[in-house]
Amino acid sequence: MPTSNLILSFLLLQQFSCKNKEVTPPWTEINPRGEYILVLPFGWFQTMAVVHGSWVKLNQRGEGQGARSSHAIAIIAQKVYAFGGEFVPRVPVDNNLHVFDLETLTWSVSEASGDTPPPRVGVTMAAVGETIYVFGGRDAEHKELNELYSFDTRANKWALISSGDIGPPHRSYHSMTSDDRHVYVFGGCGVHGRLNDLWAFDVVENKWVEFPSPGENCKGRGGPGLAVAQGKIWVVYGFAGMEMDDVHCFDQAHKTWAKVETSGQKPTARSVFCSLSNGKYIIVYGGEIDPSDQGHLGAGQFSGEVYALDTETLIWKRLEDKADSGGHPGPRGWCAFAGASRGGRQGLLVYGGNSPSNDRLDDIFFLTLSQELAN
Repeated sequence: MPTSNLILSFLLLQQFSCKNKEVTPPWTEINPRGEYILVLPFGWFQTMAVVHGSWVKLNQRGEGQGARSSHAIAIIAQKVYAFGGEFVPRVPVDNNLHVFDLETLTWSVSEASGDTPPPRVGVTMAAVGETIYVFGGRDAEHKELNELYSFDTRANKWALISSGDIGPPHRSYHSMTSDDRHVYVFGGCGVHGRLNDLWAFDVVENKWVEFPSPGENCKGRGGPGLAVAQGKIWVVYGFAGMEMDDVHCFDQAHKTWAKVETSGQKPTARSVFCSLSNGKYIIVYGGEIDPSDQGHLGAGQFSGEVYALDTETLIWKRLEDKADSGGHPGPRGWCAFAGASRGGRQGLLVYGGNSPSNDRLDDIFFLTLSQELAN
């Protein structure tokens, strides 16, 4: 038997039914108790799996931080840290660090010390270990920012790490993600136009590194998806004067960029959506698929669909996302989002955002990903 075969034991295989009628796996009875060995060629289980997710609305208790969009969240353990955003377009709400407890479903405001960032919109956050990093955004005077702050969740203390000529140029509505040692920043709206540069901040050596430019092949853009998967950094879609539907990846080992061709159930072009890496998959939810004639002052047309991109096969699949409790989040964009764990299941947490009616939202949803997708 080839070592690439996957062997699974099933009890009472008489009750087993194959949903995919085109595939009939071989099996062999091994004892009188009705136990069987099911021999599946490598990769068969993945082709059989039904990729899906389930939405749950989290019922917030007590007083919340209010509706907003263009804000950011980062999650450490069972605490959601929220910062920045707007209720009225282009007007920052506050610079409090709001904390949502995923166990008690209550909000609080962190009694933080140190160098607190000023209010801003179009800001990003990412967590490494027990530290949160906040970069960039746009202030109340509509100026792009480039400070990098850290927040130590153990000491409840802010620190200004870099600003000015150190690190990436000023920007807002960029994208940010992290791994166990680095925080990555890509693109956004700069002082002189949209950007396509990729930077990494090494939290151990405490320094910025700029990666090679992707060139004109990857246009400068705001609101793209950014994810780390399979040893590569992936840039997904975004707004470059028009909604884009291209995918690019940066190979960290070889320091090279590539534009990749994807197939399958591709999402329509979009920006300012939620994105998450989960193993070899990149999850995409929502986003703006048609911008408003009023620019940021209005609401464009939004999507409410969930897609997964397999970074090995480069095939898109639309997820079956049912609403388990509290309804479906529906179409929206400009949300705050992050990967989270709830009840032992991995998924995507979505907070607030802008609606098709141009009303800012204050609800929180958790998308539990299917076990097949998580593996």
